[in-house]
Amino acid sequence: MKLGLSTLIDPRLRLLVEGSRAFYANRTPGRGPSSHEKLHAVRAELAGPASAEPPPVQELVTANGRSVPVRIHAPVDRPSTGVLLEIHGGGFYMGSAAGSDIRNRKLADAIGVTVASVDYRLAPEHPWPAAPDDCETAALWLAEHASERFGAAKFSVMGNSAGATLAATTLVRLRDRGISAVDTVVLQFGTYDLSAQTPAGRLISDEYFLEAYAGTAPDRTHPDLSPIYANLEHLPPVLMIVGDKDILLHDNLAMAARLIAHGVDVDLRLFPEAPHGFTSHPTPMASAALDDIEAWLSASPS
Repeated sequence: MKLGLSTLIDPRLRLLVEGSRAFYANRTPGRGPSSHEKLHAVRAELAGPASAEPPPVQELVTANGRSVPVRIHAPVDRPSTGVLLEIHGGGFYMGSAAGSDIRNRKLADAIGVTVASVDYRLAPEHPWPAAPDDCETAALWLAEHASERFGAAKFSVMGNSAGATLAATTLVRLRDRGISAVDTVVLQFGTYDLSAQTPAGRLISDEYFLEAYAGTAPDRTHPDLSPIYANLEHLPPVLMIVGDKDILLHDNLAMAARLIAHGVDVDLRLFPEAPHGFTSHPTPMASAALDDIEAWLSASPS
């Protein structure tokens, strides 16, 4: 079998490159906050997230002795045919479930599933393992209640950036508990080596979010922190989305290889001229990626 980055790009996407370049030509690439003080300044300047109509149901869910807030978007004009646990991004230290309201509302109505977004605790105020504990709590709650509440025996999981990292960690935790309630997963441009020991991980070794999230953890190769080091056997099928201009491209390729080596069914899709976080940008490439995600989830049995 012949492999190459070009084989991972759907030819139809080449037609969208120029339209996407127009957006990035007027956009200066940025980096995340470089210290605790700068993080607080960035947080203070952020506008509140846009509201979705109808608004989600907000609920405090409990499982395994822990509780976490979730925001639940059900389809408006038809019965729900499945459930999706959404885990937002933001470098582990920014973002919120409310920030995903508009996209989650569109997704719920587009494919007819209930989307539950978990409002996990943020670093550095709550370093690892707070965020994965919260995501696991939401997943355990869905595993116990999805059938009676939403009429779905299993559910899907989706995360972007830090949310993809947390999604991978959540899958491993559920598997280790012997729980097989997740049937499909969407990982968008996650970071999977927070130890900065692999060649891919070294590309982001100076990013503050690593320190903020890992806290005082003595070993950042711990699989719960850096899922690329985890045993990835017996995980559900995965759709991986990443741009070829993403600084995390090599990390995603390495994670895909690890998943495949452990026997996981991986659908890896590469988007040309797309940087980190591109699915949240107003570009034709982002629209194509979101359409792919909707189609892939619609084809899943959950």
